[in-house]
Amino acid sequence: MRTRAIGGSGSGGGGIPASVIAMGTWAIGGWMWGGADEDEAIRAIHAALDRGINLFDTAPIYGFGHSELVVGRALKGRRDKAVIATKCGMVCNTRAGELKMRSTASGPSEQGHIEVYIYNHPESIRREVEDSLKRLQTDRIDLYQTHWQESVTPIEETMGALVKLREEGKIRAIGVCNATVAQMERYRSVGRLDSDQEKYSMLDRKMDAEQLPWCEENNVAVLAYSPLVLGLLTGTAGPERVYAEGDMRRTHKRFTLENRTRVRDLLKKFEPIATRHGCTMGQLVIAWTLSQRGVTHALVGARTVQQVEENAKAGEVELSAAEVGEMNGALKGFELV
Repeated sequence: MRTRAIGGSGSGGGGIPASVIAMGTWAIGGWMWGGADEDEAIRAIHAALDRGINLFDTAPIYGFGHSELVVGRALKGRRDKAVIATKCGMVCNTRAGELKMRSTASGPSEQGHIEVYIYNHPESIRREVEDSLKRLQTDRIDLYQTHWQESVTPIEETMGALVKLREEGKIRAIGVCNATVAQMERYRSVGRLDSDQEKYSMLDRKMDAEQLPWCEENNVAVLAYSPLVLGLLTGTAGPERVYAEGDMRRTHKRFTLENRTRVRDLLKKFEPIATRHGCTMGQLVIAWTLSQRGVTHALVGARTVQQVEENAKAGEVELSAAEVGEMNGALKGFELV
């Protein structure tokens, strides 16, 4: 498995080496994914380590702490082999900050009894990091990221708190998620920013114009989340697929019958390239993501050993410039309805 540095993190400033394929653990939290099998999730995490995947991305909001608990249990005894990335800022224990959503235990709902706020205040971050350390059964978090950005707390105060946590050794690197270049500049005015986690895929390319070049120029790693668009780009989400009750894809606008048909037809154009590399469509799509300028890591969700095995093989696929160009040509003008 290839590795790339997470920005300028690490004792020598060379960056914490992390596998180009990261295991996203949102699904194993169960929330919004129709539940999850904890024992299978732990086996999947062990399989990831065995295949060279050492970067695990989680968050307190994933299953309201459950994902972090599972990650902590799975990595017990193998902690030094892993790079743990988690987040702060999506909280249910306050009405400060900005309201993000209402939710039930299974997923967002306007009638949900759980109110989720975005709140990046230093005092809240301090509480969150201690709770995450306990759930993860560790004494340090390798990459700590603000999950979303809000306008109530000045970014400079947020970053000041994160820098202090890094100085104390509770976290090793600082990242942001879902941020603009202007917001990241404000973070960097206070201290070193190591990573930016953003939604990026064949269907989500807003970062191409400014954000990816900026991150590359400023040594900020880019962790692309949802490169497979919740499974839409795996080649297994065809018109015949049925999603279970509680699975957000059941009502997601991108998963309409028409859109799944359009995506199926798009992916057919890539089949000769996948055949040449002896890889699945999902692996090819992940390899394409990692070939884009500025993208350093691809966060791919998994909750079974089989899914981990599939994702790990994507880290071995290296596309030529001509192949990337051919795929970009097919993507030009493609849109969902």
